[in-house]
Amino acid sequence: MKRNVNLLEGDIKKSLTALSLPLMAVSFVQMTYNLIDMFWLGRLSTDAVAAAGTVGLFLWIANAIVLISGVGLATHLSQAYGKGDYAECKKLVKSGIQLTIIMAIIYMAIILLFKKNMLSFYKLDQDVFKLADDYLTIMAFGFIFTFMVPVFGTYFKSMGNSQTPFRIAVISLITNIVLDPIMIFNFKLGIKGAAYASVMAQMLAFLIYAYEGKVNDELYNDRKIFISFNKDLIKKIFKTGYPACLVSAVHALISVIMTRFISSFGSMAIAVATLGTQIESISWMSAEGFSTAMTAFMGQNYGAKNFERLKEGYKEGLKIFILIGFSAFLLLFFAGELFYSKFLPGDTLAIAMGTTLLKIYSVSEVFMSIEIGTTGALNGLGLTKYPAISGAILNGIRIPLALILMPIYQETGLWITISISMALKGIILFIIYKILENRTNGFRQIEKVY
Repeated sequence: MKRNVNLLEGDIKKSLTALSLPLMAVSFVQMTYNLIDMFWLGRLSTDAVAAAGTVGLFLWIANAIVLISGVGLATHLSQAYGKGDYAECKKLVKSGIQLTIIMAIIYMAIILLFKKNMLSFYKLDQDVFKLADDYLTIMAFGFIFTFMVPVFGTYFKSMGNSQTPFRIAVISLITNIVLDPIMIFNFKLGIKGAAYASVMAQMLAFLIYAYEGKVNDELYNDRKIFISFNKDLIKKIFKTGYPACLVSAVHALISVIMTRFISSFGSMAIAVATLGTQIESISWMSAEGFSTAMTAFMGQNYGAKNFERLKEGYKEGLKIFILIGFSAFLLLFFAGELFYSKFLPGDTLAIAMGTTLLKIYSVSEVFMSIEIGTTGALNGLGLTKYPAISGAILNGIRIPLALILMPIYQETGLWITISISMALKGIILFIIYKILENRTNGFRQIEKVY
């Protein structure tokens, strides 16, 4: 654990920065990872981008399910580590891995059995449907890696080690960069090649984490992982993590409906929205990286009962959330046309539509960053239900708002709807955080709001 950042003592800004910068870099790596697929698929066809975008929602649900063990483990592991209870840490890690593997197998089975029914919901063109089916089938067989890699990362991040996840993420990205064009064009596999490249990159990351665990005798290095189960700890992890899963899953399901709305304007609109989401992830994935650092910081210091440090830590974090959001605003507002011209070269209508989308999204970036960072802080305290409830309700307003705005502004009404929702989530959750802080005397009496 020599790479662990000390979050319990010393300068808060330096500690948070030391932990968060590699995590933010991991987020940029993940963003780049996604954009590479879009880059090469955009050169394959607009239909391929639309198909990947459709499947992306099912992958989103997979990531939502991973949050059950990811958030639950991050909360309790960081708190146990802050207390110095390493025996509890080992039990938590084992239970978290068991839960993750079980969920991966169940979700993989559901997708493989019902994928055609799920894809039929979108009423896609026949060519796009076939591409989406091929892509989703391959990605489903890699779910064990998709689920396990983030949980391994959570283990290291919760104890203040962000260097190891960053290093492994970079190796995985480079693998994907190399394999994508080879599999898509050289092997002439098309969209299947993009899926194979992604699965192989994730598999490599999984194997490196396994090797790291064995060499350094990390707490997850347990060959008898399924010999015994601690039902109480599994329930504890699940109870803490499921609200985060719920809000992400609700968001994904709402996005399914929103994508169906978008599809009514044609495959170009789907491709533009898909690419726009990937470009806009510059901000939210950066904020997610810092949010993970906030979860570890708040969890460890709550476990160690450093209550004044909690207050100062959130203040320092808030400054960075705002900086991330403002930087994203400038980038999306002024460079939207440049982004779309690189990914969809020559398609002037798509470029114009995408530029409008990013300008509309840009105005809510500061609020979105505040929401993501505050979610990380509350997760570290174990108060996962509050961001979940707020997020689910404010994501839910997208459907009625879209139905009002679409007849007036067509597809632009959908972009406006999403932007309004993002802004409201940031404003409301910040207010909730301050109310909880006051009601619990700076989180000293947190049982009042559990």
